[in-house]
Amino acid sequence: MKIYTRTGDDGFASLRGGRRLPKHHPRIEAYGSIDELICWIGLLRSYRETGKHAEFLLYIQNQLMISASALAYDSQNPSGKMIIPEEGCVEKIEKEIDKLSELLPPLKNFVIPGGNVIVSNCHITRCVCRRAERNVVKLNENDKVPDIIIKLLNRLSDYLFVLAQFLNKELED
Repeated sequence: MKIYTRTGDDGFASLRGGRRLPKHHPRIEAYGSIDELICWIGLLRSYRETGKHAEFLLYIQNQLMISASALAYDSQNPSGKMIIPEEGCVEKIEKEIDKLSELLPPLKNFVIPGGNVIVSNCHITRCVCRRAERNVVKLNENDKVPDIIIKLLNRLSDYLFVLAQFLNKELED
């Protein structure tokens, strides 16, 4: 099987169901941003220092993959079915945030990203997450997006911020 189809050579992409949209369409931009976020989280997961977090990061990647699939769903195609992230995924992220936050001193200043590669990549991933969230919210203005996807992205950026702080503290100790 060849990886290329040539169907995107005209500047259009197909939704699940067959409808084609220009590649600059807000729907394509939204799920493309989530695809980028999935890759950045994969990079975080590849670091030895995130070993204790790798299983949770993989869980997040799976929930994001489902989110991207939901955004690629063509609501005008009645034969298909939209799959959305699992119901408790936001609460699961909140529990991870709480667990890591308990081990951190309270923040007293703004955080300037940097210090080491993994923490910097964690902050970049957080920024990519925020961009994906903005793209999904923009799409939601005209095409209804399942609320859970917006909540997932919002909470995930909080998690990535706390994870960066946690990793920074761990690497300093």
